[in-house]
Amino acid sequence: MDPAMVKYNNMMVNRYKYFRWTPRAAWVSFVYMVAVPTAVGYWFYNTDGKYFIRGKRRGDIISEY
Repeated sequence: MDPAMVKYNNMMVNRYKYFRWTPRAAWVSFVYMVAVPTAVGYWFYNTDGKYFIRGKRRGDIISEY
């Protein structure tokens, strides 16, 4: 067994024991749990009904307005 792989595996198994809430960890958590879903939801809300993929033929545009 490779000692580096054993050390990596032990680190992965025990990661929760050594986790600390640093400003960077808090910021990354906020971005992935709040900012990204909000931005995607806002984009989907604004483009609702604009794109229709079904029933298109070659050369047709997908935006309806």
